[in-house]
Amino acid sequence: MQNEQENCTPPSQDAQEALARYGDMLFRICFVLLRQRQDAEDAVQETLLRYLRKAPRFESEQHEKAWLIRVATNVCKNTLRFRSRHETVDSEEFADFTELSSDDGEILGALCSLPYIYRVVLQLYYVEGYKTAEIARILHISLSAVKKRLEKGRKLLKQAYTKEDLR
Repeated sequence: MQNEQENCTPPSQDAQEALARYGDMLFRICFVLLRQRQDAEDAVQETLLRYLRKAPRFESEQHEKAWLIRVATNVCKNTLRFRSRHETVDSEEFADFTELSSDDGEILGALCSLPYIYRVVLQLYYVEGYKTAEIARILHISLSAVKKRLEKGRKLLKQAYTKEDLR
């Protein structure tokens, strides 16, 4: 019994390590989905709180990463659902894009203009480097749905860029 306790790291230490490993990635995902820095920070914080409360044990780092992404996207969905049901005032336009990625600010801006279902798939595929099968597993949708959303998202991005070029 003593050996088991020595081998287990405290949940708070696990959460700190998870934050160090995946915090930036989780923030990027939440920021693209929610479009506001404060909401993205809150979503990451809520994700880590759930990590602490559940204290899950994972088979591998990939399993842990997928779990965190799934929880973060669910938190973002809940936030968006709350926003749609409650009147809010937009305090910021997309001024924080240059802070996130100075080279890709335009792409990030175009990505954020897409509907949620396309943003999340494009973010996981292109920014985080997940394969379509992994995205399907993380989001609990079919592989064909992932592929269709990628296809439609690409078309929408192309349209957004074409409109920008015309201006």
